[in-house]
Parts: sequence; structure tokens; C-alpha cells
Amino acid sequence: MPSFKIDLSTAVVFVATPPVPKLVSKQTGERAMDRETGAPLSTVGLMISDEGEANLHQVTIPETGYSEGLKPGFPVTVVGLKARDWENTFNGQTRHGISFRATAITAMV
Repeated sequence: MPSFKIDLSTAVVFVATPPVPKLVSKQTGERAMDRETGAPLSTVGLMISDEGEANLHQVTIPETGYSEGLKPGFPVTVVGLKARDWENTFNGQTRHGISFRATAITAMV
């Protein structure tokens, strides 16, 4: 499925929620892994503000792409942010949305 690059060159980005492990199944606790690198995946909430509008996005990132200690309110730089649309059907209900993924998130010091 195609993904689209997101240009953050004029945006201000802050951590809204700290990284947490991304799970394949909440029941089993199985951790989601990057298909290409095998790195464990995490999800971090980012507040992205640009052109007078701010939005909260949950972004998936490999555990190797961020350092420990990212806390809410920290300004960050996001590398390789992409968006991809998705759709699935479960128990007869179809859901759809947009997922976000980044290569790295670094704290601005």
C-alpha cells in the first residue's frame, strides 16, 4: 500500500504522550516488530502545529529511532514521517483511517 511523505519543515512538533510499546495483541502482549529491520515498534503521541492549526497524531516508530526520556512538552524533530491509509473488517464492521510512521524522533536541545 502506498505511503505519503509529510513535510514538517514549517511545523513545530512537541511530544504529547511518551513512547509506549506497540502491541500486536493486547490479550497476549505480543510486541509489534518492524518487518524490514526486526526492531520492536513503539507509539508516541505528537502534537504537530503548523499554519495556526495543531493536531495530535499517534506515530509508530522503531525503538531504535528514539532515545529514552522523551516526555510530554519536549520539542522534537521528526525524521521520515509518512502517512498511509488503512481499512479492515472485523466482525462485519469496516473501519478505516490513516496511520503515521517515522524513522526517528530526536529531542531538540
